[in-house]
Parts: sequence; structure tokens; C-alpha cells
Amino acid sequence: MKGFAMLGIGRTGWITKDKPACGPLDAVVRPVALAPCTSDVHTVWEGAIGERSNLILGHEGVGEVVEVGSLVKDFKKGDKVVIPAITPDWSALESQAGYSMHSGGMLNGWKFSNAKDGLFGEFFHVNEADGNLALLPKGMDPATAAMLSDMVPTGFHGVELADVRFGDDVAVIGIGPVGLMAVAGAALRGAARIFAVGSRAVCIDVAKKYGATDIVNYRDGGIIEQIMELTGKKGVDRVVVAGGDVKTMIEAVTILKPGGRVGNVNYLGSGDYVLVPRLEWGCGMSHKQIHCGLMPGGRLRMEKLAALITTGRIDPSLMLTHRFNGLEGVEPGLMLMKDKPRDLIKPVVLVDK
Repeated sequence: MKGFAMLGIGRTGWITKDKPACGPLDAVVRPVALAPCTSDVHTVWEGAIGERSNLILGHEGVGEVVEVGSLVKDFKKGDKVVIPAITPDWSALESQAGYSMHSGGMLNGWKFSNAKDGLFGEFFHVNEADGNLALLPKGMDPATAAMLSDMVPTGFHGVELADVRFGDDVAVIGIGPVGLMAVAGAALRGAARIFAVGSRAVCIDVAKKYGATDIVNYRDGGIIEQIMELTGKKGVDRVVVAGGDVKTMIEAVTILKPGGRVGNVNYLGSGDYVLVPRLEWGCGMSHKQIHCGLMPGGRLRMEKLAALITTGRIDPSLMLTHRFNGLEGVEPGLMLMKDKPRDLIKPVVLVDK
């Protein structure tokens, strides 16, 4: 089979590999809809998780099952399925402790385009199919459903990590697709004011539709100064960090009230240390909590988030700004995520032309 791969740090290309084998608990799937991600950009062009050679990229998509293992109970050949970006080993001790995304070691629940080949090939392998696949709901657009793999659960996990509660004032730093889903998640959780930090008009428009009450454009001045002015110098109760770099925590901690909480789901692709401001952190005694995490994966998470789409609670399709047809579309789609043109939120590749 062919696949679009990371050849080495800073290099990508099409390669040929053997079709993956199917274990007794596993499935082999062919892609139907795929979504290139900024995480692939960090992995390839920043070398964020180290050298990878001839590793097929991609971790977001919807597919059709072509083979299941002898012990798989709930899925069969021909099923259309949503594939979570995180596919844990559910028997691992870390999973039993409640941290399935780290099953087998830190970040090891993240397998696609990290520990093994991802979705950007003619076929891909899914471990523990009964625990890591979810049926595509009847009538759901596969392009929209592809947002369930990563964008929806990661944005929502930022809201969970920040522990957003009714009436909270919440700042979301970074309103790419993950940040936009954090805005939507904060609204569902009952936030009062939602400050969406970003500059691209297309993202700002969707942020407002998802519930943002205030827009903070970092091109108009410092984030700290703008939010402190908007809140009468009080700051916010919660911050979700969905973009930025190793210095972004300076802004997050500074705008946070004592006793507040930061939820970080940003994938930091470079830098050796994350900077936290000492005085603004109360010299370490402010009760300003920082919680960072990789999104939960697995079947149940996909099914519950899919229910929010089918019942009209969220509409991730508003983020789909660019569409490509055919597997070859993953290359230009990924280049869009790398270059970030002003009209981009999220590309999707429809493999079935």
C-alpha cells in the first residue's frame, strides 16, 4: 500500500509499505475521510517528539472496516467507524489508574503517527478494536465526524482540565480548531463571559457562533493588558490554552484569578522549558493551578461526543474551510496546516471521491 509519511525531521513524501496485519483483538480499516492536523506539523517540521523515519502520518479520520480479528465482538467488515486519535491499551495499569492516554508510558496511548503508522495510507491498523472504534452515527457527514477524532475531544478536554463551572469567566488562548471547540465546550459548561484570543477573521466569526462573548486580538496589543482591562483588573476564573508557545503560560497565569485554574492542551513543539511568572504565580502560593493533559481516547468518548453532534449541541462542520478529494489530498491539506493562510480553520480530505 502507499502512504504519506514523515521521512525524517523536516521531510515528507509518499512511500510504499506492506498492508498492516490484523491481530485477534484488532481491526484493519481503510480511510473514508481524513483531517490533517497541526500536531503533524509539530512532529515533522519541529521534531517535537524526536526523529521518525518513514512513519505514515495522520491521526484524525473516519474509515471503513476491511478486516477484524477473531476476538472482535462489536465490529465487522463494512462498518463505517470513527477513529479516535488516542487508542489506548485498555488492560495497561495506567488505564486502570484512569490515565489511559498514557497506557504503557507517558503519551503512549497516542500511537498513530507517533509509535506506529497513522491514517494517511490506503489502510491502517487499529489496536483493541472493540475499545477504540465507534460506529459512525447514521446520517452523520464523515467530514464532520472526522472532527471527533481529535479537535472536539482535545478542545473539550481543555475545558475539563480548567474545570469550567457555571458563571465562570473563561479565556481561551488560541482559536484554531481546538480552541474553537474549547469555546464551544466552555459555553456548554455554563461559562458566563468567554474571551477568545485570536486574530484570523474566519476563526473569530466561528468563535462568536460557538459562544465567545469577547474577542481579544493579540495584534491589537498585549493579551494581558486587554483582558485585565475588560475584566476591571480582576482577571478570569479559568484559562484554556489551545495555542501559543513556551511563553504563553506567562499570559495564562497572569490573567488568572487566585484560586483559578489553567487547562492546557497545547502541543508545544519546541523549547526546553515552559515559563511560569514567579510573582504573578504568587511566588508559588497563589492557588493558581496548572493542569495539562492529552485528550482521552477510546470508544465511549467518541460515542458521547458524537451524541452532542446528533442532538445539535455542537456543530463542528463550521470549522471545515477546505476540502480535498482523494488520498493524494492529504499532502496539500497538511501544507495548509503548516502555512496557516488567513482563510483556514480546518481542511478535510474525502478519500471516497
